[in-house]
This record gives sequence, structure tokens and C-alpha cells, in this order.
Amino acid sequence: MTTPASGGLIALVDDEESLRETVGFALRREGYRVESFADGLAAWQSFERSLPDLAILDVLMPRMDGLELCRRLRALSERLPILFLTSRDEEFDRVLGLELGADDYLCKPFSMRELAARVKVLLRRAAHRLEPPDEERVLEAGRLRLDLARYQAFWNGAPVPLTVTEFTLLHALARRPGHVKTRAQLLEEGYPHDAYASDRTIDSHVKRLRKKLAEADPASDAIETVYGLGYRFRPE
Repeated sequence: MTTPASGGLIALVDDEESLRETVGFALRREGYRVESFADGLAAWQSFERSLPDLAILDVLMPRMDGLELCRRLRALSERLPILFLTSRDEEFDRVLGLELGADDYLCKPFSMRELAARVKVLLRRAAHRLEPPDEERVLEAGRLRLDLARYQAFWNGAPVPLTVTEFTLLHALARRPGHVKTRAQLLEEGYPHDAYASDRTIDSHVKRLRKKLAEADPASDAIETVYGLGYRFRPE
């Protein structure tokens, strides 16, 4: 899978035809190639053959919903940027989508300009993974090593697969070990232009980060909750 900042292939999965047409037109105007699917199963059958550069998923769809499709996609790739489309009052779906590994979400109705901006950011982050290594852009904190040029994380030398948003938040915590980062500060780093992101958004990503670090080292407890404030990274 290649991940160019522009001209990349975007998979748009939504059962609403008018939305597919509107979003598809807006993204093509930005220079992207767009492949549309009316349901999750049709999209999954295509993804099994080859992955796009970015996937935009609706939550509620026939045959296979967006949450199940996201779960299957994450089993194939942690690097694929995934953005959910959801209604403003579906907080449970948004949180569950993040816990399943989505990088971002956009609440309906949304502006095409904002969608294009989110897509551009996610693709740019993903593209950094493919750049040649830059030895000066490495952060080490205890057992954690972050390659900032490639968006790659290592714990005790073993790779830890993270989504681009998970990496961004872990970097925000690890670059100042021992210092508390409030949820508001982490929201600003991970979702700087999102008026609808909430504390639960951060909690969902931190939950996944802890799970992945525990898979790499069951004894690890590097991300500490500071009740009433936020989180801090403790190098071990």
C-alpha cells in the first residue's frame, strides 16, 4: 500500500447514494481517486484483494456495519488510516469505533472542506511512515523508542503496531516523561480542529495504547491515570 499525500486511493463506504456522490465529487476535486461501496461486505471483499490508502466508513450499513468492517481492517493493517462518519448523537458508536482502531471521526452533517482537511492530515501522517529514517528524529523514554519520521513505535526493541492517532498521542505523553498531560491538551494534539471530540475520545485511545503496550510487555504500566487531571508517561 502506498500513501501519497494527494492522488491516493480513498475507499468511501456508505449506503447513502447521495452522500457517496457528494463526497466522491469533493474528494476527486482535491485530486484523490475514490472507490465507492454501498455496503460493508462489498467493501470488505475488495479490501481482501488490495487495500486503499485511506478508508472512510459509515457506521450503520447493510450486510456488514462499519464497526465490523473496521475490526476486520485492523486485523489486516494497523497503518491504514480509517475515518468514521457518524451522527452527532451516536457517542457510543464514536467511542466504540475509536476503541476498534479508527483514527478519526466526523459528525454528520459536515462540510466538504473539513472532510478534505481531515483526509489530508491522515494521509500526511501515514506518508511519514514511508520516508527514509532520520536518526535525529528518534525519541527514547525508558523502554519506549519512537521513530518520528516513520511513525513507528518500539518497546524493548520489539515493534508496537499503532495507528497514526495512537502514535501522535503516545508521542505527546512520552516527550515529557513524568509530566501530566490533561485530556484537553491531548485533544488539542490529536484533534486540533474537532469541536465535537470529547474526553472519552482520549480515554478510548489511551485504552488501546495500554492494551498494545501490555501485549508487548505484560509487566508494563507506562501510562498512568492522574485522576481529575489526565495522563502521564512513566519511563520504566
